[in-house]
Amino acid sequence: MKLSGRDAAAYPARPDPSSPGLLIYGADAMRVALKRQQVIAALIGPKGEEEMRLTRLPAGELRKDRAALIDAVKAQGFFPGPRVVFVEEAGDGLAETIGAALQEWQPEDARIIVTAGALAARSTLRKLFETHPTAYSLPVYDNPPGRDEIEAELARAGLKQVDSAAMQDIVALSRELDPGDFRLTLEKLALYKLGDATPVGSEDVLACAPSTIEAAMDDVLHCVAEAREAEIGPLVRRLEGQGVQPVGLCIGATRHFRALHAAASHPDGPAAGLARMRPPVFGPRRERMERQARKWGAARLERALQMLVETDLALRSSARAPQMAVIERTLIRLAMMGRR
Repeated sequence: MKLSGRDAAAYPARPDPSSPGLLIYGADAMRVALKRQQVIAALIGPKGEEEMRLTRLPAGELRKDRAALIDAVKAQGFFPGPRVVFVEEAGDGLAETIGAALQEWQPEDARIIVTAGALAARSTLRKLFETHPTAYSLPVYDNPPGRDEIEAELARAGLKQVDSAAMQDIVALSRELDPGDFRLTLEKLALYKLGDATPVGSEDVLACAPSTIEAAMDDVLHCVAEAREAEIGPLVRRLEGQGVQPVGLCIGATRHFRALHAAASHPDGPAAGLARMRPPVFGPRRERMERQARKWGAARLERALQMLVETDLALRSSARAPQMAVIERTLIRLAMMGRR
């Protein structure tokens, strides 16, 4: 039986305890692993593995000993409670072996959880689970999580009160991060809000969002866009000490000012321009960039971009001028332009 839509999203948290088995497959190994962890935890509980109620069978071992799966499914556990046999990285070559175990399965036996990579529509392993009357097949796609999945992850992390702006930011993060990083970010956010009864806000999301190279440059770029030229030098020195290259800093500045120009040029205003930007800008950073775009205006931002393009060409030329000094001078000139 193939799970799809809302059933696919809800099943990992509440798997059918009467089903003999589940196949989880997809091209993204991390997404498949997260679903598998969720299903197994729901079936055997948090202490299931330490109570030896989980048996792992790598596909390579199972190919050498075809009887190992049935033996593990039928084995009696030392501790009471439901048991799971997990077959990892299976393929069509194991369809017959897994099919025999499903056929002999009884309600008191261990549940069979199978993971696999991308499987074609004609895959025998897929057909085995999709045509079985009580076993399930769960495809995992590379699409970003939907609203229902995000809300389920928030509930799992213990975050029940999230304001609308923060939810928009979390949805944006879910589209930028891989599933593992996204789940870790929500766990970090839950720890950050531990003991705080107020709803999660955009500031909380921003404080817990993972740092990137662009985020590390944010301080100096905001200083430039907000005409705080006196602060640029020390920040450039710090970035240089962290290994940021002059060309990389110029690219970051160009990207920032291009985003401001797109926002300032939008017919519905900077707020609408930033709302449609990809990758998305969220939280207090979005409000800050909106103020910067309004202050600069499209005409001055065009001149700023021209200056950055000329600097980029100079940095890539054979000139012997100190490159970090060249980009620092340009950033200071831009900041002074923003005062006019």
